[in-house]
Amino acid sequence: MKRDYYEVLGVNRQADADAIKKAYRKLAKKYHPDTNQGNKEAEKKFQEIGEAYDILSDPEKKKLYDTYGHAAFQDGTGEAYKKAQQAGYGPFGGGQGDGFESFRGGFGDAGFGSFGNGGTTYTWHFSDGTGQGGAFDFGGGNGASFEDILGDLFKGAGRGGNAAFHGGRRNMREEADLHSEMTVSFEEAAFGCTKMLQLSSPDGTAQTLQVKVPAGIDEGKSIRLKGKGQRLSDGTCGDLFIKIHIAEKLGYTRKGQDVYTSANIPFTTAVFGGEAFLPTIHGSVLCRIPAGTQSGSKIRLKNKGIVSMTDPSNMGSCYVTIGIEVPRSLTPEQRRKLHEYENTLGKADNARAS
Repeated sequence: MKRDYYEVLGVNRQADADAIKKAYRKLAKKYHPDTNQGNKEAEKKFQEIGEAYDILSDPEKKKLYDTYGHAAFQDGTGEAYKKAQQAGYGPFGGGQGDGFESFRGGFGDAGFGSFGNGGTTYTWHFSDGTGQGGAFDFGGGNGASFEDILGDLFKGAGRGGNAAFHGGRRNMREEADLHSEMTVSFEEAAFGCTKMLQLSSPDGTAQTLQVKVPAGIDEGKSIRLKGKGQRLSDGTCGDLFIKIHIAEKLGYTRKGQDVYTSANIPFTTAVFGGEAFLPTIHGSVLCRIPAGTQSGSKIRLKNKGIVSMTDPSNMGSCYVTIGIEVPRSLTPEQRRKLHEYENTLGKADNARAS
């Protein structure tokens, strides 16, 4: 008899989507096959929490489960099963289908990496139209990196080679997913861009793929091109994962969504205050400079950083470190005035000391 899905994830029935997701991730990491090799009990629990999350993370499935329980997702002719069928959901259990989509649902769109079986290795070459290119291999037992594809969900876990299990059946997505890397400019990563990849297979066939790099993508993240991997014997295709690298931009440093740079302002502006144009990746910004600004101080320019890849309304900041421009040459009159100022400083210090 199946356990209650809420009990499986250790949450109550009032738990919101974030609480369910957090509970799932914690358990998935604990019982993941990579960290429990050969542990059948952990394998069973991993399957169970994946099944529970697939239902409770989907608002429609969750609603059916809350109303009809497990009956909504099992073979049968009752009202619960019919309601689930009308909603577009087939039986979760019952041994039908390959079970992969059900199991994978807990991981969202990312899916799993490839699982090598020691077979033939193929090489595809790509070019992004800028003269830069590269090559990547698939097959031959090379597994996908869970860290690349799933972020930090299974950070520290090893590479692929552990297939997913559902209903006691091994997932056979061997040599299906392909992996490559691409370098984009600092601005392309910040604002997004479209790249064209030309791929050629060993048999001479070629195809051009359009890769949309989302604004705000960070170093090391992967872009998934669904169905652009290797074709399997059953006619299904794996996916192509492109790992993004970001080129450096002289004078700028990125930390998450925030950008750090520097600028010099005139000596008199630092002393008396005023306005100065400060650089950002969005262009120069006219900024108010407080009187008495010191060299090395930072000025924050809100919403002049990098947009969040998942939330377009969330924009980072630009932090500008201020340097003071010291005059290189002075007229005799200017030098005399500065010496007079210097002398007043000495008198002021003596007055404070007395």
